[in-house]
Amino acid sequence: MSRSTDATAETATEPASGRRERRYDPATIEPRWQRIWEEREVFRTPQDLTELRRKPKYYVLDMFPYPSGSGLHVGHAEGYTATDVVARFKRMTGFHVLHPFGWDAFGLPAERAAVREGIHPAVITQRNVDNFRRQTKRLGFSYDWRREINTSSPDYYRWTQWIFLRLFERDLAYLAEVPVNWCPALGTVLANEEVKDGVYVETGDPVERRKMRQWMLRITAYAERLLQDLELVDWPESVKEMQRNWIGRSEGAEIDFEIDGHDGLSFTVFTTRPDTLFGATYCVLAPEHPLVERITTPDRREAVRAYVAAAEQKSDMARTDLAKEKTGVATGACARHPVTGARLPIWIADYVLMSYGTGAIMAVPGQDQRDWDFAKAYGLPIVRTVQPPADFDGEAYLGDGPAINSDFLDGLSIAEAKAKMIAWLEAHGKGRAKVQYKLRDWLFSRQRYWGEPFPIVHLEDGTVVALPEEELPVELPPVDEFRPTDDGRPPLARAGDDWLIVELPDGRRGVRETNTMPQWAGSCWYYLRYVDAHNEERPWDPELEAYWLPVDLYVGGVEHAVLHLLYARFWHKVLYDCGLVASKEPFQRLFNQGMILATSYQDASGKYYRRDELEERDGKLYPPGGGEPVTVQLEKMAKSKLNGVDPMWVIERYGADALRLYELFMGPLEQTKPWQMEGLEGLYRFLCRVWRLVVDDKSGEPSPRLIDQPEGCEPELCRTLHRTIKKVKEDTEALRFNTAISQMMVFVNQATASATLPRSIVLTFLRVLAPYAPHIAEELHRRLGGEGLLACARWPDHDEALCAEETITVVVQVNGKLRDRLEVPPGTGKEELERLALASETARRFIGGKTPKRVIVVPDRLVNVVV
Repeated sequence: MSRSTDATAETATEPASGRRERRYDPATIEPRWQRIWEEREVFRTPQDLTELRRKPKYYVLDMFPYPSGSGLHVGHAEGYTATDVVARFKRMTGFHVLHPFGWDAFGLPAERAAVREGIHPAVITQRNVDNFRRQTKRLGFSYDWRREINTSSPDYYRWTQWIFLRLFERDLAYLAEVPVNWCPALGTVLANEEVKDGVYVETGDPVERRKMRQWMLRITAYAERLLQDLELVDWPESVKEMQRNWIGRSEGAEIDFEIDGHDGLSFTVFTTRPDTLFGATYCVLAPEHPLVERITTPDRREAVRAYVAAAEQKSDMARTDLAKEKTGVATGACARHPVTGARLPIWIADYVLMSYGTGAIMAVPGQDQRDWDFAKAYGLPIVRTVQPPADFDGEAYLGDGPAINSDFLDGLSIAEAKAKMIAWLEAHGKGRAKVQYKLRDWLFSRQRYWGEPFPIVHLEDGTVVALPEEELPVELPPVDEFRPTDDGRPPLARAGDDWLIVELPDGRRGVRETNTMPQWAGSCWYYLRYVDAHNEERPWDPELEAYWLPVDLYVGGVEHAVLHLLYARFWHKVLYDCGLVASKEPFQRLFNQGMILATSYQDASGKYYRRDELEERDGKLYPPGGGEPVTVQLEKMAKSKLNGVDPMWVIERYGADALRLYELFMGPLEQTKPWQMEGLEGLYRFLCRVWRLVVDDKSGEPSPRLIDQPEGCEPELCRTLHRTIKKVKEDTEALRFNTAISQMMVFVNQATASATLPRSIVLTFLRVLAPYAPHIAEELHRRLGGEGLLACARWPDHDEALCAEETITVVVQVNGKLRDRLEVPPGTGKEELERLALASETARRFIGGKTPKRVIVVPDRLVNVVV
């Protein structure tokens, strides 16, 4: 398919003089209509509140992308096309629509590229953004580009810093010494999810555990609200459950254990099973527990210190891996059982974490498999406290049953025993009821350059203070290198004293914080900036926020189900408590699009190849130079797997409208789907058929089948049109895009076969097609003499009477087995359906002259004769 060489010479409203495309040529059509939409600011969302309040609102939002060097891929395009269809449809149905776009632009990849290329990360980021924007615009998305944001712009991160100050003021941001995953090669802290077997998963660089002073956000203060308010939102239940599990609410008790021979020393454990207290036969402390060094006996000190040192080098994820062998060391000390007074040996083991719970546990091997394994490994006693069934021959018993070996709890159910034990503990001052959360405070600082600087100053006397708001933004300073200093300080420590040294208005002097915020920071609130993107006085206008929020539809990948969504919800709740937003939740409806798979080719060593690199012999594919045949498999599209599909390549060959339709036609939006070029070609052929409804592809003139007659002159086509209007509307609202496209195909097939085509029918159909394939719809609408732009048109109404099926099929059963089918008008009454069923010759053969005991009639569905 050739591109037009003089498309740029055309005006924004008409093709070049005297030229009319005969065949469907998206390379000519699509840039023309994109120019028209942009020049006329068709998708500009009003900012005036008086104008806004004249219509209902609909805020549809994509999870904004990181502008990587590889640019847009078809996985991006799937979600973006879905939201664009919804945005265009909602405009046509009378809504003010906010459909913005922007860039999550801070992050480690740009910083790494800066180190490799010797270019400032801002330059690399801008280069990537420009490329990504160009690609995104080529798909014809109806974004309001005036609201474009970039989280790495000082105009934006000024307000990220401002929000951080709100957290700091409310004691929700604090400094703490915490164990972190330190990567010396990268000079930064890594998240637990980025480390496996002691190395960084992306590069293989060694990672060590190190204690560092880090900024933390007190997300745990909002744990219960984050949990309870999931009931306020329309999200997939699977995502809600992932957040519930991440927050990890547990009800139980805190129990105090005194340390034998150490007057005044004790530790506290949290347990969800206080009913099993009589089964506690030993206790375990985290290796980093502050009591370990104090209570360890001299003969155990060397072994304990060696174990503590080894544990310090392990990540939390490695330490709590259920599949790993349980290890531990006895401290030589004992605790006193809070009820019986028995001496319980105290061990340390790396599967107990200081950062979760209290850093100490009571071990009940009879009722916990991990404790059972540990007890068996080290010869520790086991006492069952719940009676297992008679046929139970396993190890730890985790089921229900009456309490045994438990003194005053014996015979009680688990629930009864829990309540009675908690009451005893509280009455005797040995413990208390407690709700615990698995959620931990958020480690919020990074030792990187390319991130938001903290608006914080460390004073000479050691205190930490916030900068005055008028000092914002704290911009990133120039540095000679983007790597940490030789002594391990963050890259911002390379800045000159004119940036590092600060004198406050009251004369006090200090040094700026040199850590930066994580990439999550900018994405925690970007949806708010879109409502008022150019406000220089405040982050958003409260009246605009109250009008637009919450987001009505938020679409993105399930990989963000926990962290991004949880962090954004946390910040939003803080802002709500500050009186800065009017809604409790930021995203009312969430939808996760499925992954797109593509064929990959991998040899036995794990190396991937492109298809065009392989040689085909005897029906198998071989790598260049021979060897064993490669494995052909369907995998998630990825640059590393060499199986990505460039949307620009697709657009050049088939056009943006064909790509848009194929992205949504592959299957339900939420499902994982394979990419197949044959399907894409089928959608291109469908658009060619749409073209030929209007244009004679031999002359380029209007199709001779077009007539200026009322739509009723083709009654069957008219009925199909109205059914199409109704179904596409319902399916679009339900995000069932594939079935909406299927119905449009039904209409086009029938219209193709029709002897004549009333112009009004075709013009109406183009309005239905417009949200899905906007370029061809606009072009054909203009050629038919339609007024205005379809992007601004009203969605057509359907006639319910014309949508009704003329007849429906009602099945006839005898004793529950299908025996006949009746074709009847919809709504046929019960008595008439019974009469017709009993009169059916086929049914009568199976009734065999017997008198029916009863006849069950389900209108419009079935009649069951019971004999």
